Amino acid sequence: MPDDPKNKTAKNKAGQSNESVDKASEVQSTDTAGDDLPAELGFSHAATKVKTFPQSPGVYLMKDDAARVIYVGKAKNLRSRAGSYFLKAAAEDQRTAPWIGEIADIDFVECETEVDALLMEARLVKDIQPKHNKDLKDDKSFPYLMITTRDEFPRVEITREPKEKGVKLYGPFPSAGALRGAIQVLQRIFRFRTCTLDISESEERWKWFRPCLLASINQCTAPCNFRISKEEYRRDIKRLQTFMEGGKKRLLKEMHDEMKAASKAMDFERAAVLRDEIRMLEKLEDRGELDTHVQPEVFYIDPKKGLTGLRKVLGLAETPRIIEGVDIAHLGGGETVASLVQFIDGLPFKPGYRRFRIQDVDGIDDFRSIYEVVSRRFRKLSDSGESFPDILLIDGGKGQLNAAMAAFRDQDITPPTVISLAKRDEEIFRPGDSEPLRLSKSAFALRLLQYVRDESHRFAQHYHHILRTKSTFDR
Repeated sequence: MPDDPKNKTAKNKAGQSNESVDKASEVQSTDTAGDDLPAELGFSHAATKVKTFPQSPGVYLMKDDAARVIYVGKAKNLRSRAGSYFLKAAAEDQRTAPWIGEIADIDFVECETEVDALLMEARLVKDIQPKHNKDLKDDKSFPYLMITTRDEFPRVEITREPKEKGVKLYGPFPSAGALRGAIQVLQRIFRFRTCTLDISESEERWKWFRPCLLASINQCTAPCNFRISKEEYRRDIKRLQTFMEGGKKRLLKEMHDEMKAASKAMDFERAAVLRDEIRMLEKLEDRGELDTHVQPEVFYIDPKKGLTGLRKVLGLAETPRIIEGVDIAHLGGGETVASLVQFIDGLPFKPGYRRFRIQDVDGIDDFRSIYEVVSRRFRKLSDSGESFPDILLIDGGKGQLNAAMAAFRDQDITPPTVISLAKRDEEIFRPGDSEPLRLSKSAFALRLLQYVRDESHRFAQHYHHILRTKSTFDR
């Protein structure tokens, strides 16, 4: 544990200094370095291994001889793209020649689509900070389509800084340009507003407001001039949401039919316009999901208020500084791993992140898995004289909490403050309390706990293929 964690976590929004992110790469790969690693690591080993990669979309990860990830890339065809680094051309290319000699191993994460691969690559580069990735290391995020549902006359906009309340979000989208083009087409169809005016039906002054050019070219119904009622306008927004949520087949069919008719009538200009509009709308499928492709850096949570709130609702003598979160993930074939994330002063501290391969549990058993990881984690901290976190957060309900407390009891270790957070109703369970603690959905304390819980879940689910040898897990 660092002597002064506050100095490290204050350096940027994600809670990592440059030193921290360098260490993060090492922690993810060298906690048990040397155990069960291939006997012959090296460039030739990686060149041979890449020939077994699937010919499908995904992300590849180059590693050095210490099993540290040094480069992350995306691919439409994993075998072809990753294999290109082992050709003569890569050794002569000024972009890759200086570092490909460091490659000693290579791994991959298969993705369903090329878009999934692009979004995963960006997430991995931001989190691992591989030393040879020059792009994607900053806080720049992918854009979202946002509908402001709490406005009397909701507006539609493209944003990289989405709100958490009073909005409906779609994305993230990998291409801001393609998204803008699709929005222009949608606006011609659904005629929604994109301005930032604060329009209220109760204010008569809007009757005399002069609408913008979009109303004149019939791309907006001009709610700013009350040319449409609130009910009718919201009906149009509801149609847009239905379209964004999978109801676009009918519209695209109508546009295809119209394009064919225009072509048959030799109106090729109109047919070409419709063809381009159809392509733009189809690009809306090239997007991630809010839960799967999470971008924590765009949803800011006030850490100070969250910690102060936790002190109050949990009845703690002092404001907590260190929170650890535990989650369980099941890999293919029933293999189980656990993730542990560490937050200091309300921000992720990635050098404190750990993975554990569950050793003593057959099949899927979350309770016994939690028992094992808590036992191992706190036995190690106790034996080495290291400080415990102020709060241990378990992902789950009362059963998961009881399993964690049983681990402390059987290890004869006095626990820190231990709580669990059940995702279904966002209820907080505490040892000895029969009823869960229910906080307001907007409470700073709950939002911080959700951040820790979701980060531990993401770390477990999103990265379990990154370094799949036993060297990636704590023993």
